[in-house]
Amino acid sequence: MTESSQTTESSFRQTPLTQWHIARGARLAEFAGYQMPIQYSSIVPEHLATRTGAGLFDISHMARLRLEGPRSGLLLDHLLTRRVTDLQVGQVRYSLMCNAEGGILDDVLVSYLESPSGQQYHLLVVNAGNHAKISKWLQPHLADYPDVACHDVTASTAMIALQGPKAVEIIQRLFPENPGRMPRLKYYRATVALQMGKPAIVSRTGYTGEDGFEIIVRAEDAVRVWENLLMAGREFGIEPVGLGARDTLRLEAGMPLYGHELSEQIDPITAGLSFAVNFKDRSFIGDEALLAKSQQKPLVQRVGLKLTGRRAAREGATVLDTDNREIGQVTSGTFSPTLQTPIAMAYISAEMAKVGTAVVVDIRGSKADAEIVALPFYKANAQ
Repeated sequence: MTESSQTTESSFRQTPLTQWHIARGARLAEFAGYQMPIQYSSIVPEHLATRTGAGLFDISHMARLRLEGPRSGLLLDHLLTRRVTDLQVGQVRYSLMCNAEGGILDDVLVSYLESPSGQQYHLLVVNAGNHAKISKWLQPHLADYPDVACHDVTASTAMIALQGPKAVEIIQRLFPENPGRMPRLKYYRATVALQMGKPAIVSRTGYTGEDGFEIIVRAEDAVRVWENLLMAGREFGIEPVGLGARDTLRLEAGMPLYGHELSEQIDPITAGLSFAVNFKDRSFIGDEALLAKSQQKPLVQRVGLKLTGRRAAREGATVLDTDNREIGQVTSGTFSPTLQTPIAMAYISAEMAKVGTAVVVDIRGSKADAEIVALPFYKANAQ
């Protein structure tokens, strides 16, 4: 390793689990300013382990913002496209944060939680690449709500995702004092529990298309909890999984990724996320632009593509109709380990977006036949 590469790597932020990844021989790379594991063995076995047993993911790079105060719900209700004020303790909701023009600043998870001491608060989980942007965006709005405090707890905590059909059986073993509690946790619900006497936030959420849980623990407890999960899942084929397989898993599940399917140039209606926009009896930033957009005929639409052959279409590949006219562009693509065929998501002209339509994808000058298919590409039996 050269001196310059040492300097570059040392400038990356590390999660509480980075040294564990290094010690286990993971291939690491920069992602959103962090040194993150891309893969341990290779992407396909890690992907398939998650689909058939369980995968364990370090997602500590995701930003975690804790909002406390009697009006934290009102503040978030003003900032997010989805209603927040009706959240009950333990509920989690997917939402979007938009600018005044309706462009997506980020897609987030917001939870309403109660600490063991009885304090209620909201927790906002933000994409790693948007951490600084969203923190800056919040500041002037926080000034309008002086009774709301926002604490960035990203560095003081770790976030771990346990995903796969065996996730429920594994997580029971992490909480032996009350093993039935986690299986009873419904989808998009969260609870604050004690793991070996230490607090943990457990939510039944994920980004793989499988059943599973996301766990937030104190930074100093991260390695212990991570290793306990690996031990608990040994007989179920659990594997540590890097960001490479996390991307192929989310793509099979048809889940949009910020910077690919989502951006400030794309609104939630166009992105096919109308379910995450609540207009009735509320006002939020971007609502007028989005209401107008919802009443117009869409020009483009996010679709799924299945391609022939073995070559994957990558971001930026052109989508053509059968007369060789450009109708859109690929935003994400991969060779699906589960389906054993190339898949992609793309934005194309709405008039061409009907499921079953034959199209052509230009992959670096080579043409591949494709068909528009319904999203998601893959859906677990449990969901």
